[in-house]
Amino acid sequence: MASTVALDPRGERLVLADLVPVLRGTRLRGARLHSAALVLGGAGLTGLAAQISIPVHGSPVPVTGQTFGVLLVGVALGARRGAASMALYLLAGLLGVPWFAGGSTGSIHLATLGYLVGFILAGALVGRMAERGADRSPWRTALTMVVGNLVIYACGVPYLALSAHLSAAAALHYGLTVFLLGDALKILLAAGLLPAAWKLVGRHVVGD
Repeated sequence: MASTVALDPRGERLVLADLVPVLRGTRLRGARLHSAALVLGGAGLTGLAAQISIPVHGSPVPVTGQTFGVLLVGVALGARRGAASMALYLLAGLLGVPWFAGGSTGSIHLATLGYLVGFILAGALVGRMAERGADRSPWRTALTMVVGNLVIYACGVPYLALSAHLSAAAALHYGLTVFLLGDALKILLAAGLLPAAWKLVGRHVVGD
């Protein structure tokens, strides 16, 4: 099935952040400035979302708004900038910026490090899907968010088991199962928010 793809006059694929009026100004002043602003802003938004943090009994992984922020950033920025934004978020947090969950900083011994690495991969993947129009309808947006979550869990759960010395069953429970309801609510929110944002900017260009 063909995707609805937004293209600029040079034929480059556009994502939501390229079309929002307040962000288009940086794009018009220069691609590097535009991309740098989006990468930094995406990292900051993820750090802000991470401050919504609720501890889970028995688990070193809290419920946060972090994953929702990661996937929104990836979809809105596209593959390269989404991955770069998450890489900046991880690196800055490891170096001492207190914007991991609950205002913490990180180290290579974090039980949640696998999830943080997964953010980079998920940002790239959902960003690529968004470049191909996967955030234009509720169902396709929901599928994109599900895929992004799966990537994050595929990285996070095995590392959690290793770092916290948990069995596979315990790691799945404390690192995945307890978060599924919250993930479902975030996916529903994204499925309504992102297609509505595209309708608001009103810039659909049909491509292959």
